[in-house]
Amino acid sequence: MSHIAWDDSYDIGVDFIDKERQVLFSTMNKLISLSEREEKSEHVCREGIKYLKGHTEKHFEHEEKYMQSIGYSDYEIHKRLHDDFRYKTVPALEEEMEKSQYSTDSIRHFLGVCIGWVISHTVTEDQAIVGKTGSKWRDIPHEEEKDVLETTIIQLVQEMFQLKAKMISGQYAGEDFGKVFCCRMVYSGENKERWQITLVFEDRLLLKIISNILNSDYPKVDDMVLNVTRYLTRQFLEQIRERIPAFDLMTLEDESLLTHEQLLKAFEREHPSCSLLFSTEEGYFAFSAVSAEPISGKIVSEINHQNAMNAVRDYLVKENEEQENRRHKILVVDDSEFMLARIRNLLAEKYDVIESDSSISAIKIIAVNRPDLVLLDYEMPICDGKQALEMIRSDKDIADIPVMFLTGRGDKESVRNVKALKPEGYLLKTMPDDFIVKTVEDFFENKK
Repeated sequence: MSHIAWDDSYDIGVDFIDKERQVLFSTMNKLISLSEREEKSEHVCREGIKYLKGHTEKHFEHEEKYMQSIGYSDYEIHKRLHDDFRYKTVPALEEEMEKSQYSTDSIRHFLGVCIGWVISHTVTEDQAIVGKTGSKWRDIPHEEEKDVLETTIIQLVQEMFQLKAKMISGQYAGEDFGKVFCCRMVYSGENKERWQITLVFEDRLLLKIISNILNSDYPKVDDMVLNVTRYLTRQFLEQIRERIPAFDLMTLEDESLLTHEQLLKAFEREHPSCSLLFSTEEGYFAFSAVSAEPISGKIVSEINHQNAMNAVRDYLVKENEEQENRRHKILVVDDSEFMLARIRNLLAEKYDVIESDSSISAIKIIAVNRPDLVLLDYEMPICDGKQALEMIRSDKDIADIPVMFLTGRGDKESVRNVKALKPEGYLLKTMPDDFIVKTVEDFFENKK
């Protein structure tokens, strides 16, 4: 991350507040630039952070006076968020930088947290001061809490990230929809109950969100992106808490990052009572909540102000190792049980093989268990391979999934018809086993 760019959409229309937040952005940009210099001095870093902190204090003070002057109804909530940041978050980060003598990592951690907090606060709470965000929805007439939660999440994604979302599964159980990053928060409620809430982001969606918000292009998830994401997640959940009082999230107790493997272990321990999978035009994300007392077992170390830098760094290493060792997932679609068994026996040792005996069920599987390759029977009853491929390519969420046809016809006309659809390739069912295996291996090797 080399800089963050101000966007006019952040303006709330109150001149002095907008100007003060632009100064915040400018100051953070200078600190980002400073953190990259090898010759930086501890004194200069201290002074820069001191200036940022002082300006933030004045901005909060001025903003709070403005809210009081207009009788803003959610003033107490807004001020509580300010107080939490200035009296808890910032002092803990300063202590971390002091201990490390203002190392590059500690400054990057400080900036990642500050940027995440400022951005998320700007696009939600600050917009609400002048009524630019949606209603608080405290008395929704829906009968089912899940309906309320679904609607709330969809509107929040639109408000915070400018993305359209739709729910595609109300029973998400950790199905793999690509490389993911999982932020888990543990809250205690007013009546001492505890909630485990996890937001799961597909990496391409996460990078798109961060790139859009900061007006920069980020090609990969790094420590800065994850720290921004952590605080976006907190703000996202805070908005859910405000809009759905039944979601009794009073105090954030623990925070951790989960790999996909750890997420699956968490689901095995206790399947969430509410778990929703959403798609957007930029990728997938999931929301899961478990109400449990007490929370059973530990599957991952918690992040706190003392260990946050190392925890994020270790998580990225672990995530990269998991991805390197991850087996490719192949969906085989064929109405012949014999052919399904044959392909499974050929590929199961090296790949995760999922099976479907119809095009319709295959589309459902793809939506919640995104494969790396589809081997699709060209000749099937009811909905043949051509129609199935057309359905896949008509849905922009799954259109980029590679498809190879399986066909029993090797004559020139049949082959020409198959190739005209421009699949990744095609396999004759009469081909030798070793040729089929090599074709699949070559596909993944070339893709890599």
